Amino acid sequence: MIPLEHVLIVAAALFSLGLYTVLARRHAVLVLMGIELMLNAVNINFVAFAGYADPDNFTGQIFAIFVIVVAVAEVGLALAIILRLFRLRATANLDEANSMRW
Repeated sequence: MIPLEHVLIVAAALFSLGLYTVLARRHAVLVLMGIELMLNAVNINFVAFAGYADPDNFTGQIFAIFVIVVAVAEVGLALAIILRLFRLRATANLDEANSMRW
């Protein structure tokens, strides 16, 4: 079995990469990809801690599936907003997002 520390290091690296992507990029799709990386790091932590604490209990896997479902809904809504922004301004730059006000 893989030690918990190794899994946590991978999850921390993945979360850090996602955080850097969110903070450093201006393109909306790249920001969404960064958010997805951070959510996947959280899912890795859920599954790792559940397997480490009680291998017979599926609580971590259930939480991970719930996070995936919420992420899918979030991406669907965010992509609709990005498409609307692109149709109005011909750019997916997040600096232009404040121009979508009524």
